[in-house]
Amino acid sequence: MEEAERLANQLQGRNIKIVFAESCTGGLVSAVMARIPGISDLLCGSAVAYRNDTKAKWLGVPEELLLDPGPVSAEVARAMAEAVLRRTPEAAVAASVTGHLGPNAPEEQDGLIWVGVAHQAGPGGRITTTAQSHRLPKSESRPQRQQSAARHVLNDTVESLQAR
Repeated sequence: MEEAERLANQLQGRNIKIVFAESCTGGLVSAVMARIPGISDLLCGSAVAYRNDTKAKWLGVPEELLLDPGPVSAEVARAMAEAVLRRTPEAAVAASVTGHLGPNAPEEQDGLIWVGVAHQAGPGGRITTTAQSHRLPKSESRPQRQQSAARHVLNDTVESLQAR
């Protein structure tokens, strides 16, 4: 994916590392990044926290957020990104994704994803986090939606780095 190369170039140019927290992509974002030769200098890893209980126990996402507003929300995307960044001291940036890719999604959430991006100002510094939603086409299959979601994570992270 061209988006992964763009992100790797952004990270390399800033001499910083990234970590991911993935739900609906099931590790695809990290897998795409891992295809890039030499990426171990930039990629710390990815926590695949698919179920709510895993998000709460592995990442420390507050259970009350998982209940209201729910796992497919800006609040949970931000909490996932912040949590994985706090647990990865060598990373300066983290990106997360949570969403409902179907089938059997509630109509209002079908194809909805939230991408969170967290930046840390130096080791142990203040963390700032943003979240952005995307609606994936109903015409896409679940694997196509996962690919699209991964592209959004990569693009949103590049845009976030460029804005800094």
